[in-house]
Amino acid sequence: MTPPPKQKRPDLRNIGIIAHIDAGKTTLTERILYYTGRTHKLGEVHDGEAVMDYLPEEQDRGITIVSAVISCAWRGAEVNIIDTPGHVDFTMEVERSLRVLDGAVGVFCAVGGVQPQSETVWRQADRHRVPKLVFVNKMDRTGADFDKVLRELRGKLSARPLVITRPVGSEEGFRGVVDLLELRYCTWSEDSLGAEMLKSPVPEDLREECERERRALVETLADCDDDVMEGYLADEEMDVPRLKAAIRRATIALRLVPVFAGAALRNKGVQPLLDGVVDYLPAPADMPPVSALGPGGEDVLIGPDENAPLAALVFKIQMMEQGRKLSFVRVYSGTLREGAEVWNTRMGRKDKISRLFRLAAARRDRTDHAAAGDMVGVVGLRSAVTGDTICSEDRVVHLESIRAADPVISVAVEPESSADGPRLVEALSRMAEEDPTFKMKQDPDTGQTIISGMGELHLEVLVHRLGREHGVHPRVGKPQVVHRETVQAGASAEGAFTKPGASGGRSARAGVSVRPLARGAGLETRNLVPPDRPWPKALTDAAFDTVRDGLGTGPLLGYPMLDLEATLSELEIGEGGADEPTVRIAAAQALRLALHAARPVLMEPVMRLEVTCPEDSVGEVMGEISLRQGRVEDVQSLPGGFRVVSASAPLASLFGYSTAVRSQTQGRGSFLMTFSRFDVVERKGQQKP
Repeated sequence: MTPPPKQKRPDLRNIGIIAHIDAGKTTLTERILYYTGRTHKLGEVHDGEAVMDYLPEEQDRGITIVSAVISCAWRGAEVNIIDTPGHVDFTMEVERSLRVLDGAVGVFCAVGGVQPQSETVWRQADRHRVPKLVFVNKMDRTGADFDKVLRELRGKLSARPLVITRPVGSEEGFRGVVDLLELRYCTWSEDSLGAEMLKSPVPEDLREECERERRALVETLADCDDDVMEGYLADEEMDVPRLKAAIRRATIALRLVPVFAGAALRNKGVQPLLDGVVDYLPAPADMPPVSALGPGGEDVLIGPDENAPLAALVFKIQMMEQGRKLSFVRVYSGTLREGAEVWNTRMGRKDKISRLFRLAAARRDRTDHAAAGDMVGVVGLRSAVTGDTICSEDRVVHLESIRAADPVISVAVEPESSADGPRLVEALSRMAEEDPTFKMKQDPDTGQTIISGMGELHLEVLVHRLGREHGVHPRVGKPQVVHRETVQAGASAEGAFTKPGASGGRSARAGVSVRPLARGAGLETRNLVPPDRPWPKALTDAAFDTVRDGLGTGPLLGYPMLDLEATLSELEIGEGGADEPTVRIAAAQALRLALHAARPVLMEPVMRLEVTCPEDSVGEVMGEISLRQGRVEDVQSLPGGFRVVSASAPLASLFGYSTAVRSQTQGRGSFLMTFSRFDVVERKGQQKP
């Protein structure tokens, strides 16, 4: 397939800031905006004044909840930045951001290193093949260890770090960084709030070590780049531009990860990182063409050519005033213009672009067009949802959508009065449009409204927004975990159905087998019915579709099935023939009997738990985890007399765990939960729900 032409925009960067919670993402972003002249005041997270954390819920909690988009300029390049959340409950914001980004900056705390959510977002970026830089933040904190972070990047993330700026000192003695490429010592003026960067020769006591590290940098680069390898073997003196070009090639090819050091809160190390964004991260034209499906299911390559037909992806929905919908859109090819008609591939209908906005966190600046590579806000896509493709009607394509994780926790909500009922449902429906990981449904038995999300904090924030944005204050029930069903054994069964009628009626017989798979394997389906049978293929397809769709409802309590393989092993049609309803009923009966015979069982969410606590509290913390049906997997030491206890435990037993941690550690401990898997959880003396 011939790659499409590319319209060069070498001065554009689309990047995201990704990290574990409290690594300093938003603080770093605020410094970037200040030093690029985008803002004229340093917004501090701890003061609730960060530009990027504009929701009241974010300002109250001091965390990022929704991803925010903003543009700035550095060294002649336009940089679009998405600041993403670090809390696991809001990982969908990271997923949909990485889907549309060309590069990312991973922020790591110099004390905490590679923490669980860091691993999660890094692997999300790897899955989307996003080139990355690393910023080792908080070098001024007690216990900061730059080399430990490098080791963990290699060991935990399988990354190959390439140190560009090496810290000088650490903790209270952190003074600045050495640029190993230029062999210059960089410090920052406190009077200018870090806006003025001072470069000087490397101090004599550090020169030998820095020269040795620069040689190591060149050797590492030679392993990844042919041009540097040739120069290295020829013993050539390689200048900085040649090395930078090689680092850029290796970064875009995902062979290396350039690493920068600093302390964003102390205004140190940010400008070299910005230089790295421009020098090493790709422009849209540097990325491989995006693959899409044409109207006939054929592969179509989409390149960033603003003169080509339009192809764009809706990666986020945000509700505005008067019920209007703002769609966040990444343009992959063509030009999006205000007033133009576009085609929604999923809906098979036209929409008219009524407004276009350049996004600046909570602010929106009107514009009349957006070209390939741009990320903008669009008003007018009435039926768009996250993951929709919009394109030109004369070239209909379907870009890969954005997958959302399944919710793991639910609560029942009831309006305070019957008059609030319709308003509650309407408000929840609008929130579900914004957030694909938030689900709502009516319980057919109780009539209650059930809302589901990714964690207690996720649902807590949504309920708070109901009151602030919609004036609805529902009563909220106790949290309940979301279950799945699986089987514990293999089994086969047959189902038969005869539809009464002339000539003996229409009849079909189907055979289905099921077997368990390893945890995390998901669902697999197979069709072993030969394609040359003497009946229309549509009948076999109908039977197979019934088996596949039937796994959405388990035999115990109707929860979706997981971690099993289902096979349509045989299908027979009676002498009087059959129609689709007949074979569907036979296949459904066979599947139901096979599932019941395969020892079905409920599964519930099991969480990965990481508790940071003082050494003298470790025993109590481990005891509490055991009482909650958890299993301790590892205990590691941290500087300053702290330990990190790694464990796994069922989510249902962890409600209210934060209170226990605070009590056992006298308020000095903290913990993080991340979803691990659905699994069978045995509880003595307790029945399954």
